[in-house]
Amino acid sequence: MRNTLQEIATLDFYKNKNKIKWLIFICSVVISFGSIYYTNNLVEELKEREKRQIELLARALEYASVYTDNLTFINQEIIQQNNSIPLIIMDEFGNPGEYKNINFGKKTSEEEKLDILKSELLQMKDEYEPIQMENGSFIFYRNSELLTSLRFYPYVQLAVIIVFGVLAYAVFNQSKIAEQNQVWAGLTKETAHQLGTPIASLMAWIDYLKNSPVWEENKEVIQEMDKDVVKLRMVTERFSSIGSKPVIQSENVFAVVDDAIAYLRPRISSKVDMTVNGYAKDVEAMINKPLFEWVIENICKNAVDAMRGQGKIEINIIKESEQYVLVDISDTGKGIEKRMFKRVFNPGFSTRKRGWGLGLTLAKRIIEGYHQGKVFVKQSEVGKGTTFRIVLKGVKEQMDENTKDDFFSF
Repeated sequence: MRNTLQEIATLDFYKNKNKIKWLIFICSVVISFGSIYYTNNLVEELKEREKRQIELLARALEYASVYTDNLTFINQEIIQQNNSIPLIIMDEFGNPGEYKNINFGKKTSEEEKLDILKSELLQMKDEYEPIQMENGSFIFYRNSELLTSLRFYPYVQLAVIIVFGVLAYAVFNQSKIAEQNQVWAGLTKETAHQLGTPIASLMAWIDYLKNSPVWEENKEVIQEMDKDVVKLRMVTERFSSIGSKPVIQSENVFAVVDDAIAYLRPRISSKVDMTVNGYAKDVEAMINKPLFEWVIENICKNAVDAMRGQGKIEINIIKESEQYVLVDISDTGKGIEKRMFKRVFNPGFSTRKRGWGLGLTLAKRIIEGYHQGKVFVKQSEVGKGTTFRIVLKGVKEQMDENTKDDFFSF
């Protein structure tokens, strides 16, 4: 037992959250069915008790019909004590006679009472076999209101628990997401702040090299270093934008994607062929250029890793209407199983031993959180490759909800 508690204490709840959810679900089901089983047993015991009470009542009535003396005890302690079990005594000719615990309205006529009694008799026949007395009459009865309520109580209780659990989970989940977003924003801003000083220093050193005698001999190297420093500045701006509202404006999607790919080409394997197809090169969408370039880089780097540094990446920019712009990024990597389509965007999910599993998570946050768009796995086949689709808002109109689902489906 002690070892089990230690294992639970040291369990990584985030990585094992699905297992923990199933564990909680199973425990809830066991508790719920245990409650139902216990209540049903209690109901059966009460049913037997009420049956014995009616049988005792029947014997008392038989005794009273034979012995007319000293019936005070029987009348007060047996007959009159039944204040909960509805019953009707039907004579040997099938006519309802005396009854007890049958509710009538204040203005109910005798004919209406007779109809109600007949309806009650039908219900009582369905629930229990009547008890026959020696004089030929029958006692019909049904469950008391307390017993009926008790029978349905565990199901009502279960429904309340489920509703409360769903609401509690939703509130807890939203608060957890909000807390994660705050931590995420704080971490990125602090990272941007820490990068500022060394980047400024690198810029000064590059300016020094450009004005030094080594410039002519190392011109290409210094220019590439300058590009990397510019890229670092852009990365810092990206990190600074996380947590604050970025500027979303109309941009040429083809030009933005082409710039991102132009920077990536010399920095990845030469065995990876990257092409950008803009069927309408003047297509524009509402984006934040630095953040959107970050998305393209993350997805493409993920594709390069999936292809192990050898293969083809093809980016297609499609403008179907003024409402939306589609960016499809296809690779010839190892592919993704369909059951993993959504999990690839979870923080920490990575197929690499040294991967952080944050690239696609960041891409999803940027597209859905800041651009109000959508990113998902459009299609994938194991051993052949994967296509990611990014849906962006057009410039003139926001995406129409009636057509949105058609392009988000896969």
